[in-house]
Amino acid sequence: MSAAGASEAGERRRGRLLVAAAAVCWSGGGLMARLVDTDPWTTVFWRGIFCASFLAVVTAFRERAGTPRVLAAMGATGLGVAVCFAIGSTCFIMALDRTAVANVLIIQSLSPFMAGLLGWAWMGERVAGRTWIAMSVALLGSAIMLSRYVHSTPAAGSLSGDLLAFTVALSFASAIVLLRQGRQVQMLPAAGLAALLTAVFASLSARPATADARDLVLLAIFGAGQLGLGMILFTTGARRIPVAEASLIAVLESVLGPMWVWLLLSENPGLPSIVGGLIVLAALAGHTAADLRLERSGAGAQAGLRNRSSTGT
Repeated sequence: MSAAGASEAGERRRGRLLVAAAAVCWSGGGLMARLVDTDPWTTVFWRGIFCASFLAVVTAFRERAGTPRVLAAMGATGLGVAVCFAIGSTCFIMALDRTAVANVLIIQSLSPFMAGLLGWAWMGERVAGRTWIAMSVALLGSAIMLSRYVHSTPAAGSLSGDLLAFTVALSFASAIVLLRQGRQVQMLPAAGLAALLTAVFASLSARPATADARDLVLLAIFGAGQLGLGMILFTTGARRIPVAEASLIAVLESVLGPMWVWLLLSENPGLPSIVGGLIVLAALAGHTAADLRLERSGAGAQAGLRNRSSTGT
């Protein structure tokens, strides 16, 4: 492998590790939402405030005098990304208040496939056959997860919560498509604006004064650590790998999130969620494995061509 190829491979490995670290941060969202005692709107408000403040400090430290220029350069695309993230962040907390953590995180794992569909419909991007297959299998898993609503009244979760979780996935997918359209937009300032918009919207129904000292500490970790640090890791890593690959790695959140809640709070997600979730994750893993095989075979073919060229055959 050439020096340039080795450098590119190293960048991709670093990108994958950073995005995986972001998924680990994000996976604590369900646990944090269960630990705080504030109502959902107050949780959304304080989480947005702490996240926006943290990202503002990081952006100012990174850009220094260039901060106003970076913010102005976001334009309409950056605003669209911010709105999508704001909707997703708000619906995430609302969904956790209405259904099981496992349901929220597993349904969120459909966002890469939603992004593929939106990219095809919106931008005319071709969707590979293996992606259509993976999306179909993932949708089957979601149908199994929601099958408990067919014959009985849900006890462990709520259909409205699952629909809110779908909104989270759709919002994240829309943000990915917008970022593909405007690659010059820096996601970190847009994420900070999203957190601020979320806090402003939540302030209409929130009761900030009801949060005691314990809640404020947890909410600071929730906003700055779980959401803010996760966004920094994701934006840093996602620049080094394709967006589709980044979104697929990020679904590690849906594997780890229910595990933390199950281990620490004994919230059993139920058999339909477990079976459906395993099918969704199998679809994601199969799709990722196919992409990696194609990447390796492509690299091998290029190496073979270089060898034949160097020998003059």
